[in-house]
This record gives sequence, structure tokens and C-alpha cells, in this order.
Amino acid sequence: MSQLPTSLADHLLVALPSLTDPTFARSVALICQHDEAGAMGVLVNQPSEYTLGEVLAQMEISTDNAALRDQPVLNGGPVHPERGFVIHDDPREWDACLAVGEGLFLTTSRDILEAMARGEGPRNALVTLGCAGWSSGQLENELAENSWLAVPADADLLFSTPLDERWQGAAARLGVDLFHHTGYSGHV
Repeated sequence: MSQLPTSLADHLLVALPSLTDPTFARSVALICQHDEAGAMGVLVNQPSEYTLGEVLAQMEISTDNAALRDQPVLNGGPVHPERGFVIHDDPREWDACLAVGEGLFLTTSRDILEAMARGEGPRNALVTLGCAGWSSGQLENELAENSWLAVPADADLLFSTPLDERWQGAAARLGVDLFHHTGYSGHV
């Protein structure tokens, strides 16, 4: 099998209906890193059972911002579910920050959450617990098996589209209607 010619970092993976793994069914993942060693990303459309206020309180960070406290924290994936990952659009240098693409960053350090609590954080941010990982060649194999669609990342979809519309919305950027996409392989 031939390898992908370029990295899928700064792309969204959209689970096709044929992907039935309950962790990833109907999910959208932002790929943050992708190279010959594998890939890492975060799911961006699955709410967890926590709000940001609960996570901040657990970290002993207080905020007076009720909207921030009520913001849902997303289930970012099954790897490191105890770790927080912040997807955002703020180019400032945070303690642990990775540029995902043009104007899109992943930060895993406490300083960004403290800034958000003070009202000095990124204009747009998603907070997830956990991430998703693929070993070398695994993501390429899953793409070849038609488990995922790859779509260029889109800040509007990440930060403005309601969670329950992101799966179909991401696929629609390629002209694909997932509700009319066959999710079976002809078995009776």
C-alpha cells in the first residue's frame, strides 16, 4: 500500500458510517500531528460529562465567568483521558503549545486555562479530555478501508458550528451527505 504523500495534520477526519467502533462512530477528529511514526488528534464533537467549570475547580482555578464555567468539555479520545487538551486560535507562546496549522494551536499546559479563567485567554477555544492516537501506518490503513474522510481543518466548523452538526457539516465541506452514504458492504 502506498503511503500518503503529505501529513494530515491540520485536517479533520470524519468517521464514515461504516466505522462502527463506539469510541469513534460519528466522530470528527482534528489531526494535530502526523508523520511516519503515526498520528495524534482530538475528537471535536463528543461532549464529555464535565463542564469547564468542574475541570477548573478540580485544578483549583477559579473564574467569575459563568459562560466559561458552563462550556462543555469534550471527550477528546481514549488516550490520556486524564489530560486536558485545548484547541484554540491564539498565537501567544504558551508553556506547551503545538502549531496545528495556520492560526490553529493545541496547548496542554495549565497557563492557558488560567488565562481563560481570568478572561485573558484565546478568543476561540475547545477543551478536551483525552486524545486519539494512531500507530505508524494505522491511519493510512483506516483511510484505505474507507473508515474516514479527510477534510481540511476549518476554524468556523471547530468554533462556531454546534457539536451535533459537526459530523455532517465537516463531510458537507467535501459535498458528502453522510445520511445518504451507505454504511454497509453488501452483507445480508
